[in-house]
Parts: sequence; structure tokens; C-alpha cells
Amino acid sequence: MTGSIEQGTSETRGTAHLLHFLVRLPRPVEKVWPALATEVGLAAWYTPADVLEHRLEGAVTLRGVGAGRVTAWDVERVAEYTVEGGGRIRFHLERDGDRGTTLRFTHEFRGEQETEQRWRARFERLIGLLEGGT
Repeated sequence: MTGSIEQGTSETRGTAHLLHFLVRLPRPVEKVWPALATEVGLAAWYTPADVLEHRLEGAVTLRGVGAGRVTAWDVERVAEYTVEGGGRIRFHLERDGDRGTTLRFTHEFRGEQETEQRWRARFERLIGLLEGGT
């Protein structure tokens, strides 16, 4: 299986912007989870997590994004980080056959700092990381 990124969608609700992506990843959930829910994993494709308490309401600081809380945490299923200045970033994993994972991604934020293109580039790095087997 190779990874793929379906067309992202964008919507605006008042002053909030929402980006949604469906990303098919070439590894099972247990191999994908560490890339989304650990300091080392996030640093490899997104941004370093200077603080990440692996629990609901735990502290999180994403370098260059902001500091806040873990607002959803269901091991190997959902990791959601809500950070001041960076909004709400949600990773929802689902099994996709025996060897793959579907990532349902949402980023809710205010301002213009994020774009579909920036997230697409990040997901391309994530797919490359996972296809490399690391």
C-alpha cells in the first residue's frame, strides 16, 4: 500500500477556519500512532513537541505553533491538541485493511497562518516517513 492525500476541504465559520484532510497511510495504526502522539514522531514530520503529556488535559507545547492542552486522547485512535495561537489540531485514526490506516485530520484556527498547501506538504513528509518503514 502506498499513501495518498485526498483533496483537502476548507470552510469558514465566523472568524474560525477549518481544514479537513483524509490521508491514507501505508502502515497499520500501531505504527502510525507514534508519529502523531510522541515528541520524536511529531518532530520527524511536523514540528518538535517541547512538552507533550500523553493524557487527556496534559500539557502540550508545539514549537512555532503554541502551548496548550491535550483536548482528546484515545490511544491509537485520537490525539487532539488545542494550543493558544495555533487552534485545535485533531488526528483521528481508523484501520484501513490489514496493513493501512486512514487519518481523518481537522485543524480549526483563527487568522491566516495555515493553508491546505502547508498541511499537504506535511502529510507528504509523513507518508514518506512511513513508507520508509521508520
